[in-house]
Amino acid sequence: MRWSCRTGVGVLAAACLVVGCSWAGARPAASEDGSAVLSLAGEWRFRLDPEDQGVGEGWFAQDLPDRLRLPGSLQEQGFGKAVSLDTAWTGSISDRSYFTAEKYAPYREAGNIKVPFWLQPERHYVGPAWYQRTVAVPEAWAGKRVVLHLERCHWTTTVWVDGEQAGSADSLSAPHEYDLTAHLAPGEHRLTVRVDNRMHVGVGANAHSVSDHTQSNWNGITGRIELRATDLVWIDDVQVFPDVAAKSARVQVTIGNATGRTLAVYADVQAALAGKILALQRDIKFSVTGERKELTLWDLPLGDACRLWDEFSPALYGLTVSLYARPIDSVKGPYWQATAETTFGVREITTKGTQFVLNGRPIFLRGTLECCIFPLTGYPPMDVDAWKRIIRVCQAHGLNHMRFHSHCPPEAAFAAADELGFTFQVECAAWTGVGNGEPIDRWLYAEADRILRAYGNHPSFLLLASGNEPSGPGGGAKYLGPWVTHYKEKDARHLVTSAAGWPVIPENQYHSAPQPRIHQWGAGPRCRLNANPPETETDYSGFVAKHAAPVVAHEIGQWCVYPNFDEIPKYTGVLKAKNFEIFRDFLSSAHMADQARAFLMASGRLQVLCYKEEIESALRTAGLGGFQLLDLHDFPGQGTALVGVVDPFWDSKPYVSPAEYRRFCGPTVGLARLPKRVFTTGEALRARIDVAHFGPADLADAEVRWTLRDASGKVVGSGALGRRRLPTGRLTAVGDVAYPLDSVRAPQKLVLVVGIAGADAENDWDVWVYPKQVDAAAPAGVHLADRLDEQAVARLRSGGKVVLLAPPDAVRTDVKMGFSSIFWNTSWTRGQPPHTLGVLCDPGHPALAEFPTEYHSNWQWSDLVRHGAAMALDGLPVDLRPIVQVVPDWFNPRRLGLVFEARVAGGRLLVCSIDLSSDLAGRPEARQMRRSLLAYAGGDQFAPKHEVTLDEVRALLK
Repeated sequence: MRWSCRTGVGVLAAACLVVGCSWAGARPAASEDGSAVLSLAGEWRFRLDPEDQGVGEGWFAQDLPDRLRLPGSLQEQGFGKAVSLDTAWTGSISDRSYFTAEKYAPYREAGNIKVPFWLQPERHYVGPAWYQRTVAVPEAWAGKRVVLHLERCHWTTTVWVDGEQAGSADSLSAPHEYDLTAHLAPGEHRLTVRVDNRMHVGVGANAHSVSDHTQSNWNGITGRIELRATDLVWIDDVQVFPDVAAKSARVQVTIGNATGRTLAVYADVQAALAGKILALQRDIKFSVTGERKELTLWDLPLGDACRLWDEFSPALYGLTVSLYARPIDSVKGPYWQATAETTFGVREITTKGTQFVLNGRPIFLRGTLECCIFPLTGYPPMDVDAWKRIIRVCQAHGLNHMRFHSHCPPEAAFAAADELGFTFQVECAAWTGVGNGEPIDRWLYAEADRILRAYGNHPSFLLLASGNEPSGPGGGAKYLGPWVTHYKEKDARHLVTSAAGWPVIPENQYHSAPQPRIHQWGAGPRCRLNANPPETETDYSGFVAKHAAPVVAHEIGQWCVYPNFDEIPKYTGVLKAKNFEIFRDFLSSAHMADQARAFLMASGRLQVLCYKEEIESALRTAGLGGFQLLDLHDFPGQGTALVGVVDPFWDSKPYVSPAEYRRFCGPTVGLARLPKRVFTTGEALRARIDVAHFGPADLADAEVRWTLRDASGKVVGSGALGRRRLPTGRLTAVGDVAYPLDSVRAPQKLVLVVGIAGADAENDWDVWVYPKQVDAAAPAGVHLADRLDEQAVARLRSGGKVVLLAPPDAVRTDVKMGFSSIFWNTSWTRGQPPHTLGVLCDPGHPALAEFPTEYHSNWQWSDLVRHGAAMALDGLPVDLRPIVQVVPDWFNPRRLGLVFEARVAGGRLLVCSIDLSSDLAGRPEARQMRRSLLAYAGGDQFAPKHEVTLDEVRALLK
């Protein structure tokens, strides 16, 4: 909210225009520089207080010795200690091996400290810091009320003026404001602010509001720092409560009165859209007795021209409240005048069954998290343009929503989202236990109150939660039930839930739950991507049906990709990617530095494949309220979780474009329910086609078409599912595809494409067709073995060819493979499998000539990986690369393979650790891979370059 004021004798000035426009008529009283606001940005005196001695030694009455600039943090200006092994981090470290393991020893040495579990600050400091400057209060402010406004403090602040304490504040979300009227007469004063970033209240060391895992535990003030002058009668707060049905807005105003007198007040209220006044109420009369008065000034009718705010039409109104006051017992004055301005959108968020409803239209939240990850500064940007860029990146990927994990964004984020039609879930800066009688129980009420007061008018502010994944009695339910009830009764502009993740309690207006996602914590090889053949039919309708309120799928995805070491030079600010430097060294020590880019690209394509199935599973769940990814961009903390398709700077990674991502994540998405992805020429491809449509209106005459294309793009088959009405706000079944594959050339990959005419929406699914029968016998001159027995060795020593199909359970390995990529990371999860990031191969290698593949994992690899074991090839010649390699964990980058070749004992050996012998009749991918490898071994191109001993091969097996 922005405000101005005026003192003097006269009539009420003409109403202001919308926010940002100039006054019409009388202007507010000004300071000597023509403003009622005095910016305190610039150089401040400064001193660190690591021993917490400043209060006792009276630093508030002394000139501090050092200098820095505010807004900003002390760490970004070079203050604090260099990181050491003794650094007292804010944030838990799940994997303590950094402090003991030999591989980390070089990074524990003085002068080369590097930590692997998050981005590393250049300087670290936790404790009080003192900021001080001389302020000159203008003579024109005599008799005024003077307020100190501090935006985005980290964390608690205490203020002194000329050595006299003026108060303290502790919000992590809202500005800290101090009424300094009694301290700041016109003239010069020493203003001292003590900022303490220690854990004042137990919000949790991993809460993204304070943790080194994400933004870092910085100390400072990063937003507006201002002295503001008002009259002794002022507008303290304005809240706007839109009514969509009535096309009106109720305006609630809190008026402050420091005159000590009972006042007669006249007020004007107006609303404007795009500079045009749509509603104006004049001369609203009331009285004010005492220091504060909260009242509903008026219900402003906006008329038939009223425009609603939503994702597709984010209409923003400017509201101006102007008041004129005088003592009720005097007509001759003195007179006081004030104006306050804010913005709002006419929108209403409700629920119907298990769906969210915005302005009467069901919506689906396609969300990501923002975990306060800003490597250049360590704190969130305070300008609107920076937030617009972030939101536009999300929108380019088809998202319409963002959850702020255990923190609340600054004003600039809300302003940007308001303009762009983006919605937020805001949390009260906590990830901790509640309901234990600790100070956090009281603080969460105070913080929620501050958040609603500061940001409640913003239409983008849709959902409110207490924090993330609470612990405490009943998972926090006993405490959070009353908390939810309190806030849903207090402010109906937002829907309220207990917390992100849990608990699911009756009081919730919506539930945040992790069950509607592919991979649960600890699932490992049991999750369906790793345990089951690929399909696109699974949804979460069974879970949704158990609840009466909307369910938002909590933190879906968490699929990792190999580090992109090309990012390292981008970390030019306070946080450095020392973790990436460690991982790069590990890869170099494993003699695979030349494969870093290939690992990134191959694992990236697998990551996209996992996210596509993850998001489509949510979209094909009728009645689901939405999902919140963890995350569209990387999460560099908690062990380094490289789960994003964009990096921490919100820049795209090289393996997927926003346009490709948006094909399966957007307002209108075609969905194919395929019972399987692998076929033979004796079958028909069958799929049910659905459309998830959450656009601005029904598609009245939509034509849904499908095509089946080969790898070159040539159309193999096509069809239309007819024209139909696709109602918005739901999942609609539109028809079935059935295409016989008898005449299709095999083996090959085909692509099923579904397009929706008029919606600019197209989506696709890869499928594979293999021959009904193949020759699985070894060709002449090739010895086929399942172990390196005497007969196989003899064939090698005679210069012959041997194909060793090693049973997976005979492979000596501690690497647990999965078809999916790594979930979160192996450090934070204490080694949860899978430990791998898909396959990497050369599609042009002759060994794969009869097994159509890209260079990376795709769904035809699912069966092979699930029936395979990764061979650890570190003991073989350093330049030997497997024909089919497995992308390793960046914490332990070993040379892993599923297929490799070598010259052994005078002969030629091809080794495969995939089960290519069992149940081949039901595993067309396996028998095709077997056929391809055997055909290669029987040909002239089988000419391995590297020499390996028999003992080295035997060492790979149990």
